[in-house]
Amino acid sequence: MADQNRQWRLKTTPHGPIDDDTFTSTSEDVPEPGDGEALVAVQWLSMDPTIRGWLERDTYVPKIQEGEVVRGLGIGEVVASKSDRYAVGDLVSGTTGWQEFAIADEGDRRMQVVPAGTDPLDAVGLLGPTGLAAYFGLLRVGQPEEGDTVLVSGAAGATGSVAGQIAKLKGCTVIGTAGSDDKCARVVDHYGFDACINYKTERVSSRLRELAPDGIDVFFDNVGGDVLEAGLANLALHARIAVCGAISQYDGGTPRGPRNYMNLVVKRARMEGFLIFDHVRDYRLAMGDLTTWASEGRIRHEVDVVEGFDNVPAAFQRLFTGDKVGKNAVHLT
Repeated sequence: MADQNRQWRLKTTPHGPIDDDTFTSTSEDVPEPGDGEALVAVQWLSMDPTIRGWLERDTYVPKIQEGEVVRGLGIGEVVASKSDRYAVGDLVSGTTGWQEFAIADEGDRRMQVVPAGTDPLDAVGLLGPTGLAAYFGLLRVGQPEEGDTVLVSGAAGATGSVAGQIAKLKGCTVIGTAGSDDKCARVVDHYGFDACINYKTERVSSRLRELAPDGIDVFFDNVGGDVLEAGLANLALHARIAVCGAISQYDGGTPRGPRNYMNLVVKRARMEGFLIFDHVRDYRLAMGDLTTWASEGRIRHEVDVVEGFDNVPAAFQRLFTGDKVGKNAVHLT
């Protein structure tokens, strides 16, 4: 086992696009676990858009301070333990941060033992925050009914692609938005959506009127900004909007829209944000459903893997350039 723990820390708080000055690499001695703790050798890091907000401001968790290890989900193996909860050899998932070794405290329920036999790629993807966000956001907030028309923005991404497929399982007509013709083709041909709009080359609002003349019943939004406004402009009566994210707004500057939020009043619609932590008691239920649907071939999911510790910042930047399909993760070892 290595005697040094390499880490990525926040060097400069970003107020615009991530650049080479945002993060810095450091190393320190591998920590020793104390009583009730275990040492985890991190194998995989999950690249999630929500980290961008943590870098800049307090959200539902405190801002990451300059000099701190970047907060993020990781998957790793317990290599030393002084805990009854974690055994050497266990695969665990939780907030490891961007580093090669992390301490798991048995009193911190954010670090969970992954069920034996689970593929680490599933643990970081379909059964991780992105898959759970799709499940709870669509089913608990969106509450689709058979025959509804569902709009999913960011449909080629890890969360959007799963949300749309769950909507199809529930008997809905599903429309996606994505940023290229290739991604739109994948959304329809691979993930089974009924249609997909290229928001870079098509007028989203007018295309929605063509594709959903009776309006959108459920809108699962990952993008915000102009796409959110287009969805708001095309709501059906009593529509439900599940606000999962706003990736178009994460790179700083003045937030855009929605200017037409009063259409919520006109359509007697509901717009609600959510976090997967709101539903922690039902994680096992969600994971069970997602696992079953995947094993039956009813949900497809991919993990776009970047290799190596040195490539963590570049992998994170890919979230905002669109240079990926599906879940983005870094394989450390």
